[in-house]
Amino acid sequence: MIDAPKKAKKTLGELLIERGFINNAQLWEALRVQSRTGEFLGEILSKLGMVSKDTINEILGVKRINLDNLDPELFKLVPEHMIRKYKLLPYNKGGNLLTVVMADSANVLAIDDLRLVTGCKIEPVRLEQHVIEEAIRKHFSVPEVDRIFDEFELTTEQHESEAIVLEEEVFDEAPVVRLINSIFIQAIEQKASDIHIEPAEKHVRVRYRIDGMLQEIMTLPKKIRSAVISRVKIMASMDIAEKRAPQDGRIMLKLGSQEFDLRVSSLPTVYGEKIVTRLLGKGSMKSYKLENVGFDSKSLSIFRNALKSSYGMLLITGPTGSGKTTTLYAALNEINTVEKNIITVEDPVEYMLEGINQTQVNPRARMTFATGLRAILRQDPDVILVGEIRDGETAEIAVKAATTGHLVLSTLHTNDAAGAFTRLVDMDIEPFLVASSVLGAVAQRLVRLICPRCRQSYVPEPDSPERLFIGAGPDQPLTLYRGAGCNECRNSGYRGRMAIVEILPMTTGLRTLILNKASADEVKQKAQAEGMVTLRMDGIQKALRGLTTIEEVMRVAYSENN
Repeated sequence: MIDAPKKAKKTLGELLIERGFINNAQLWEALRVQSRTGEFLGEILSKLGMVSKDTINEILGVKRINLDNLDPELFKLVPEHMIRKYKLLPYNKGGNLLTVVMADSANVLAIDDLRLVTGCKIEPVRLEQHVIEEAIRKHFSVPEVDRIFDEFELTTEQHESEAIVLEEEVFDEAPVVRLINSIFIQAIEQKASDIHIEPAEKHVRVRYRIDGMLQEIMTLPKKIRSAVISRVKIMASMDIAEKRAPQDGRIMLKLGSQEFDLRVSSLPTVYGEKIVTRLLGKGSMKSYKLENVGFDSKSLSIFRNALKSSYGMLLITGPTGSGKTTTLYAALNEINTVEKNIITVEDPVEYMLEGINQTQVNPRARMTFATGLRAILRQDPDVILVGEIRDGETAEIAVKAATTGHLVLSTLHTNDAAGAFTRLVDMDIEPFLVASSVLGAVAQRLVRLICPRCRQSYVPEPDSPERLFIGAGPDQPLTLYRGAGCNECRNSGYRGRMAIVEILPMTTGLRTLILNKASADEVKQKAQAEGMVTLRMDGIQKALRGLTTIEEVMRVAYSENN
């Protein structure tokens, strides 16, 4: 008697069609994308907006999985190359049953390979691919670095005091090259904005800035300090023989289809040179919109009205790293049409903007903001973006351009929006020119967003700092939010950033104050009386909506003046 064949397990696509979430045409579209990218079908359907991740997880019966405390013994069962190839991790073993978390739990080939290699019955459990990749990096990065260190020991016995020639010979060896490459690749994968390589007395610390906060990634042995630092300097075309003076360099890096522009800076310290590398993606910002910045509906309307002007100056203020340039790029995307000649002068050009003429500052070639701005005015521009107004000369040319039929967008380093007006006056710009040329000013800071996966609500204590900051009484009902920490946010409780903003449009009342050389405090008080929402107020509103935590708002906008 021949046994009847077992009924084949339904695929994710079949289940989704069966339950009416997608149709055949949508499935074929997703499958065509999958044939090009190789991604899990569920990830593609989610990205295309056809089915939510929660729906996919429900259909697949995804369990809540914690990858923080994986058993190292289980990794001996599955080869590393198989883990990386199939994007999977051994999670639990009971008897002859091995539970494995996978990006694609319907991958029959991977399950068969696992069954052959381990000799176990396999129970696949689906988990988001990026969560698994993060866990793979976490569990395999340290052994990889250890192997590099072991190989380094075998390839050289150099000491820091030895000649530079010996150091240069070391850099051609694979271990240190692979180490630096792994540091760069890991930084890109974790969406870091900066890499800090910092020499200490007994080791070298490597930190990444992720979502605006520095995180320690690894420590390296002191004995390879010189090789690591010099390898980066060689890649950045810097002078490895010069260790007593600061230097700047640049690395063009390509990872897959992505291109990155790395700006490298060295600084002599007590224990050696510190290297900081800024990662700038060379991708396009075409899809970035003003709605992504963090404006509320009222502020967004005011900002867009200013952008509609054919002349005048619009200023974005805030400290370094507060997202000023990104906001300006979003503004250019808003007004970029074929009828307008838009030219920028930047330092550096961070992203390529299609249809816009972008110019790089180069002091060595005597190309400064001021000289670049003068040249731009001879190019028949409609809109001019000046990366930063740093001095009186640049400010004077920008103001004149704004009063002669050009829309000028630029940034200033001031604490708030009101300070932008008085800063221009401090740069010896006549008050009447400031009052007549400036359309308005925006101040912004970046706050971290609460991770949506692990967000939870709580009621602060009656005498808590949160209530004091918000101005809520001890008996007033108040619900706040925070992240508990999970795999997706690396247990930080945060994922991504957005801006808190205050926007100050020029009004008749403000013009009178500026003409009378009023202080920034007087300008701000007048603006608040006219209804301006301050940084602090905007941050509190976003915290009450559950977008960020009140601790984040307190961190970036604690000053009573905000």
